Amino acid sequence: MKAKRIHRIAAITKVLVENPFKTINLNFFADALNCAKSSISEDITIIRETFKKFNMGDIETISGASGGVMYKSLVDLKETCSILQNLAKRLSRPERILPGGFIFMTDILFSPDLASKIGKIFATRFHTANPDFVVTVETKGIPLALMTANYLNLPLVTIRRNSRVTEGTSVSINYVSGSTKKIQTMSLAKRSLPQGARVVFIDDFLKAGGTIKGMTELMDEFEAKVVGVGVLISTKHPQKKLVEEYTSLLVLNEIDEFSGIIDIAPVELI
Repeated sequence: MKAKRIHRIAAITKVLVENPFKTINLNFFADALNCAKSSISEDITIIRETFKKFNMGDIETISGASGGVMYKSLVDLKETCSILQNLAKRLSRPERILPGGFIFMTDILFSPDLASKIGKIFATRFHTANPDFVVTVETKGIPLALMTANYLNLPLVTIRRNSRVTEGTSVSINYVSGSTKKIQTMSLAKRSLPQGARVVFIDDFLKAGGTIKGMTELMDEFEAKVVGVGVLISTKHPQKKLVEEYTSLLVLNEIDEFSGIIDIAPVELI
């Protein structure tokens, strides 16, 4: 039965949004909705204009025999600033201060709604780097990395703090924590990454950069190329990190558990 335009638009939109950064051939829609490709093209034009008007991402048409249409799940600068300002406000509440000068963030990191928004920001930042995988280290960075991978339509690879016998042969390295100066171990199963893969790191927190440096060294064992590093929060001090190039969404300027002050603010993104 031939679908009406309003039904086609709803169906096409659902498929595109659920498959970001994936090229879908117009023949797929034409066959599924029992209509001509010319009608599908007109529907996609309407969807593209609607998405553009309401800043809901981009719809890109890829020409050629293997071409089609692709949804790019991007967030604009205005919405990004609003999201980060709200996050900074929530994280600045005095009751979040933990003994030792730490911040309680678990509720935010494991909130599907907030993790999704952060993941979309990272996806917007790193999609032009053309990564093949999103990589993180267990455990708190996993929700952010998973949402980033979802919006980029890429596999997620999780580095373990210790090896797991259930994952087969693995590669392990020792690294020095930049903040505690303690020697720690991280490992990754050999079958997790092909040689030469392009990867983006996503993590929740960066202080001195020891963990990110260790992850980079582990990627060297797989001959993988790190094309981007994203963290939700980085600290103002120490100013000199063990990694030079990274994208931080928020910066922690100061935390004083005695006065109950958490000074955290969005980073100015360009």
